Amino acid sequence: MSPKVSIIMGSTSDLPVMEKAARVLNDFEVPFQLLALSAHRTPAEVENFSKAAESQGLEVIIAAAGMAAHLPGVIAANTIVPVIGVPVSSSLQGVDALLSIVQMPPGIPVASVGIDAGMNAGLLAVQVLSLKDNNLKEKLRTYKSNLKDKIVKANEELKKVEYKFRV
Repeated sequence: MSPKVSIIMGSTSDLPVMEKAARVLNDFEVPFQLLALSAHRTPAEVENFSKAAESQGLEVIIAAAGMAAHLPGVIAANTIVPVIGVPVSSSLQGVDALLSIVQMPPGIPVASVGIDAGMNAGLLAVQVLSLKDNNLKEKLRTYKSNLKDKIVKANEELKKVEYKFRV
């Protein structure tokens, strides 16, 4: 089994955020790999990984980054495989990382999810893969339907909560 998605983080301190993406991919039965590569501490390894990503069969790369958040952009500069950036809270509550990821120069796109939104990164990767995989499309439809069902159930439960002035 070869990975279709690569989850890359600058250091293992990003794991609490990125394990949410890993859980989503695991739940949807998407083969993935999990690596620590740093744009600043291991730049040659990041470049080698990025240049080999397509030939290794990767279809989506999820890259986490905090502070200067160069990792997603450096990866995107060296591959045509879609890159999803996950800004991680570190300094400035992650706003610095978010801006670094979304403000890429023309020709080097990086998709971005919200700050610390590893789960959404995993779901976005599944959505990209579902363009070519009908099984994943059906799993996504079921997932979305279950989200709706949770809200319907929550509203039923809220009806039971009593307040003196609730109408």
